[in-house]
Amino acid sequence: MNQARHSFIFAHRGANKDAPENTRSAFDRALAYPIDGMETDIQLSRDGIPVLWHDRFLSKLGHPTKHIDDYDYSQLQAMNFAQHFSPGAKPEGIVKLQEYLDAYRKRTRLLLEIKNRDWESLERQQDKVRQTLAMVGQVSDDRIIISSFNLDSLVYAQQCRPGFPLVYNFEDDQTLEDAKKSLREHPFLHGLCLPIASLNAVFVKFLRDQGKSIAVYTCNSDDEINTALDLGVDILISDVPQKALHLRYRKK
Repeated sequence: MNQARHSFIFAHRGANKDAPENTRSAFDRALAYPIDGMETDIQLSRDGIPVLWHDRFLSKLGHPTKHIDDYDYSQLQAMNFAQHFSPGAKPEGIVKLQEYLDAYRKRTRLLLEIKNRDWESLERQQDKVRQTLAMVGQVSDDRIIISSFNLDSLVYAQQCRPGFPLVYNFEDDQTLEDAKKSLREHPFLHGLCLPIASLNAVFVKFLRDQGKSIAVYTCNSDDEINTALDLGVDILISDVPQKALHLRYRKK
C-alpha cells in the first residue's frame, strides 16, 4: 500500500485561500473538500477568552501595533476579521475556541496550535493551556491534537493532562539533533511538526523509529506536497488542501 494513503490533509487556518483565515467561512469552506482535518491557532483576549487568530499583530485589521490581548472579547467580536480578505467578504467577528470545538470536533480532525507570546506572563500562558484542555475534555485518540512552538507550554499541558496527544512545532533552524534532545528529555511528546524545508528521509526514519507522529507545515507547491506524501507523513498542513488532496489521489 502506498504510504501516501496514510497522510492526512489538514486545511491551514481553514480554507484560507477561499475565505478569510480562521473564520467560520474558512472552516466551512474547508469542509466542502474531503479534507481529513483542520489546523487553527489559539490566543487569549485581554479578558482571558480563548479565540482563534494566528498573527502577532492585528495589521490585517488596520491595527499594526496592536495584539489580540489588547482587546476584550466583546471588542474583538465587533471587529471585522474578514476585511483584509476582499472588499466583498461578509463581515465576521472573531471565533471563540469553544464555538469552534462545538461546531467542528465531530466533523473532522483538529490540530489546535497554542500561540504563546513573549510579552505574556507565565500565568496567562498557563491559563491558555488549562482552558484549552478543559474545553477539549478527555480524549481517547488523536482526533484532537494540541501543538505549540513553546515547549514549556507542552510540558505544562502534560502535567495538567498526562497522555494527551501533544506535538512540538519546530522552527526552521531546529535540526535532527534538536529532535533527538527534545524526545530524549520529553518522551511524552506525541510527535513533531516540522517545516517542510526540514523534512527528509533521515528525519522521518528517526521519528518512525521512536514511534512518533510526523506533521509538516506548510506544504503548498507540488514539490512540497509530493515530498511530504512520498515520505508518508501523518499530517500534511496546507493552504491549498484541494491541491494536496488531488496529488494524494493521484498517488493511490
